[in-house]
Amino acid sequence: MDRRKFLQAGAGGFALAGSGLLLPRALAAADLPSGAVSSGVLEALTGKQPLIKRSYRPPNFETPVEHLGSAITPNDRFFVRWHLSTIPEISAANWRLKVGGNSVERPFQLSFDQLRSDFEAVEITAVCQCSGNRRGLSDPHVPGVQWAYGAMGNARWRGARLKDVLARAGLKADALEVSYDGADSGALEKTPDFIKSLPMWKALDENTLIAYAMNGEPLPHWNGYPARIVVPGWTATYWLKQVVAINVEPRPEKNFWMSTAYRIPKGKFPITDRFLSQEGEANTPITEMVVNSLITNVKTSARLRTGQAHSIRGVAWDGGYGIRSVEVSLDGGNNWATAELEADLGRFSFRTWQYTHTPAKSGKLTIMARATNRQGSSQTRELIFNPAGYHNNVMERLEVDVL
Repeated sequence: MDRRKFLQAGAGGFALAGSGLLLPRALAAADLPSGAVSSGVLEALTGKQPLIKRSYRPPNFETPVEHLGSAITPNDRFFVRWHLSTIPEISAANWRLKVGGNSVERPFQLSFDQLRSDFEAVEITAVCQCSGNRRGLSDPHVPGVQWAYGAMGNARWRGARLKDVLARAGLKADALEVSYDGADSGALEKTPDFIKSLPMWKALDENTLIAYAMNGEPLPHWNGYPARIVVPGWTATYWLKQVVAINVEPRPEKNFWMSTAYRIPKGKFPITDRFLSQEGEANTPITEMVVNSLITNVKTSARLRTGQAHSIRGVAWDGGYGIRSVEVSLDGGNNWATAELEADLGRFSFRTWQYTHTPAKSGKLTIMARATNRQGSSQTRELIFNPAGYHNNVMERLEVDVL
């Protein structure tokens, strides 16, 4: 089967709309494994602009860095991440959400219209970032989707609070976790269904949503239409797409995606949000995002002009504490200058920033950026290695030439 037939045969309307042109070198992330670089081509899914393909089935596509420079990531540029390959097309009219479990008093079912009309609609701007973003930059390399910098995006999410929906079901005193399932499924029967859970305190947080709109429009199919879970501040493994079932339980969820996958060594990262019912002796579930930044308008080997003002721009974000400062270095981290923070769209959002400088002489510059959040946590100089390649927030290092 050739590639076009394979794509058209994929579930959920997966179709090749791009040309499959090889990625420009600047987008290929030279530090990625050679196989990831060679497979990193620009392809377009239906309804999307060309994105960097990391895998076809399930579809995993990342956003090119230059499209992450604005505070809001457009829907058609937003990255795509699925764990299972069968992704059904679901109409809003046929969608139903079942709410139940052993720790609710009144199980019930919601239609799409009821989700929108029966509960207060709220909107929050928040970063959705794959837990494995930048995994492909790990040294030594680790298994998994070899993401570079673009497995993330920032959007305005609109929907109903999860806690309001749970209140209608009536929570029992023994409620411990809220688990939820999507409509997608694996190609093989033995593939574990992608089910995630949240501790009760996070499920009842006023910012945790069942979202049905993204940047003022219905969710794109590839980003979870008709409805998905949105957990601001936490990595996207909890942002389950095409949600169709929510269950409140008195016991911890023990499926593969909770007890084995998406876990980090205990004590390695400055994490505040703990998922106590899922913690083990040696590891713990990944939860909140660590503070990070990205330079979006300068690439390694760029050429700047002596005596000409140049603006370095980028975004910074964290797990919801808010960005306090971004600093820029032009000499590999020996000296730092404060960048200008731009509009604050909320503590869960990208914070855009910029720093303008005028090179005084020719030669090489080593540009770095360092974000610090309001807790005082900053990015690291060295990778905090872990077997899954999570939480890579090493400061970028870009070498440019001044002519």
